Amino acid sequence: QVQLVESGGGLVQAGGSLRLSCAASGMIFRINGMGWYRQAPGKQRELVADITYGGTTNYADSVKGRFTISRDNTKNTVYLQMNSLKPEDTAVYYCNLRSVLAAYWGQGTQVTVSS
Repeated sequence: QVQLVESGGGLVQAGGSLRLSCAASGMIFRINGMGWYRQAPGKQRELVADITYGGTTNYADSVKGRFTISRDNTKNTVYLQMNSLKPEDTAVYYCNLRSVLAAYWGQGTQVTVSS
């Protein structure tokens, strides 16, 4: 069983920064990639950023230039540095892990950006 534990969410003013962390543990076999998704009230869950085991990154257009995803393969941990936050970034952020066998989700962490 794989567990994903997220941390770092909270309330911040527009223009501020937050750093999310997600640590994976358990029986992990051949990770292909890890990433962050978010879901705002009344909206579908969407990809924010993703990073492969080899380090290739992918970002949603709405966060390019503001968010940075990084990963520590030795700790099975992925980070999301979020700068210049906007009220429209408000959502529950979910960590995702993709292995050759399955995909796993964290419990989510709330990010609220006040105007």
